[in-house]
Amino acid sequence: MLDLKFIRENAEVVRRAIEVKGVSLDLDELLGLDRDLTALKQRVEAMQAERNANAKLVPKASPEERPALIQKGKDLGDELKNLEPTLRAHEDNLRQLLLRVPNIPHPGVPVGQDDSDNVELRREGEVPAFAFKPLDHVELLEQQGWSDPERVARVSGSRSYLLKGEAVMLELAVLTFALDFLAARGFTPLSTTALARPEAFVGSGHFPGGEDQVYKIEGDELMLAGTAEVPVNSLYAGEHLPAQSLPVTYAAISAAFRSEAGSAGRDVRGLIRVHEFRKVEQYVLCRADETEALGWFDTLLANAEDLLRALELPYRVMQNCTGDMGAGKVLMYDIETWVPSEEKYRETHSCSYLGDWQARRTGLRYRDEAGRLVYAHTLNNTGIAAPRILVPLLENHQQADGTIRIPEALRPYLGGKAVIGRPVR
Repeated sequence: MLDLKFIRENAEVVRRAIEVKGVSLDLDELLGLDRDLTALKQRVEAMQAERNANAKLVPKASPEERPALIQKGKDLGDELKNLEPTLRAHEDNLRQLLLRVPNIPHPGVPVGQDDSDNVELRREGEVPAFAFKPLDHVELLEQQGWSDPERVARVSGSRSYLLKGEAVMLELAVLTFALDFLAARGFTPLSTTALARPEAFVGSGHFPGGEDQVYKIEGDELMLAGTAEVPVNSLYAGEHLPAQSLPVTYAAISAAFRSEAGSAGRDVRGLIRVHEFRKVEQYVLCRADETEALGWFDTLLANAEDLLRALELPYRVMQNCTGDMGAGKVLMYDIETWVPSEEKYRETHSCSYLGDWQARRTGLRYRDEAGRLVYAHTLNNTGIAAPRILVPLLENHQQADGTIRIPEALRPYLGGKAVIGRPVR
């Protein structure tokens, strides 16, 4: 959320952010509720002061005056007690509205409605030119006997996947390589659960609004997160960190679960859009300094790009428009990797800077050099998400005989193999 004082003093700036991000929120309702709550708190404070003053008069009052003063104190107490539910309801309603207030986009973010309005910044790598008819990743997996979509669908339903043989080793190799790569760049590897309480989803900004994307554990206060960002962002919730402990940088690996509600009919074939996957997530918690934070944004982006370069995959960097960047984002870039079978780029990484928007939701603060409590800034970016990354990896590196060439960076993780699969044609 944003600071309420900032919202009051910059209503038009916030109103514009609501508009360009397409957020369903009536700012006038929020400001009106804020005024009503302020007036109600002032009334309560005045009555408390009156009750306290009245109580001080009782011991000094004459026997004739004392009963009236005692009754007045009881009446004031009863009135204050009756106001408590109204006060709590106003506070709860205001908090719910504050949770929907979007962050202010960074200057220069293109205004748009959806991903069709995103802006391409650059392309890197060379799109392969095959001297044979390339296959898509599903065909490549099937001809090598590396998948069994029909059987896993009977067990787990649609949008599930199963890998066998060398494809399993390739998936694990990619994930392990990403962890090693990020650890070498100073990020602390972290293995975390996908289970999180609802308040962790509120803290990360996935709630309210993203409830339909989350699997819930019946009979328990737990849900399955779609990214390690959710649990990691709440690890220090409510804590006051010493300034010297920042920045905190994690390469967090976890299972990830997404219901993919609203995506019926989209990407139902193969590994693009599955319900369960594994992901290495970059996460940074740093000082409340935009210059420093934007430096981390560049670092996270560079890490992701260097990972793709090491995997020898062509990609492009996209700047997300206001309507495609999410409510909490100040700045967001996507990286899209080339998928030969579709002759287009597919999103594989998202790099986000959220200012103190998440930290305010989680109560995540640190003490600066002057001893003041300050909300930290947070950033995140994909390291590697599997099995999605296998789609461009298999397709871009397929060879005429049906085998898959392994990029040099991955070979140590596959026993030194330069090629996997058997010749099939």
